[in-house]
Amino acid sequence: MQKRCGISQHQQAMWKPAWLEALNTQKFFVACSFHEHAKKNEKNICCLDCCTSICPHCVAAHRVHRLLQVRRYVYHDVVRLEDLEKLIDCSSVQSYTINSSKVVFLKKRPQNRQFKGSGNICTSCDRSLQEPYFHCSLDCKVEYILRQKKNLSAYLRPCKVLQLGPDFFIPHDVDDDTTHSTLVDVDEPMGSSDSENLSAPCTNFVRKKRSGPYICARSANRVSDEDMATNMSRRKGVPHRSPLC
Repeated sequence: MQKRCGISQHQQAMWKPAWLEALNTQKFFVACSFHEHAKKNEKNICCLDCCTSICPHCVAAHRVHRLLQVRRYVYHDVVRLEDLEKLIDCSSVQSYTINSSKVVFLKKRPQNRQFKGSGNICTSCDRSLQEPYFHCSLDCKVEYILRQKKNLSAYLRPCKVLQLGPDFFIPHDVDDDTTHSTLVDVDEPMGSSDSENLSAPCTNFVRKKRSGPYICARSANRVSDEDMATNMSRRKGVPHRSPLC
């Protein structure tokens, strides 16, 4: 690899790309300040080109950038192994299976209790691991490589395109006040001007509740007072006994 101008060989080995630093320092699963009043505004995406965390509402502004989805597992940030391997060599990092997908942890997870048993321990945080793994997270492996004064760039992989999975839900900002027809309770009086100028067909199903049926404000036919009164309440008449013989 070509040596960077003005940087010694030792400094080049210690060099860490900005997107890798962002995965370790950015906060995920917090509310997005740009969409604080929107639903599903948690930051669960890392834009590798802007080196920042974004929410699903921000995807439209970053659609041509490399986007990496971050997931949550036992209160820690994880990413799919399939996506992360496109960026960096993840060998020797222990993976876990979630929803039929293998994931790896981004940050180290120190273990308070001393490891007693067979198997390996993490090279950075002494967490117990299964064989043949030596790192419990991506951060632990990067820290180990830099501590050994190895060239980190040798583990990086060229990746110019990284898109979100087809199952990722991107919300569309739509004004909810203008997308639904209004339902009017028949217990409330309807003005004559509204009932005489109704020509558009009804687009909503008629729904019922305990106090009476709901009727769509847009009705194809005019509803008469007698039909409405009949449908409102159908009670049995006064019972009559048979004449005594």
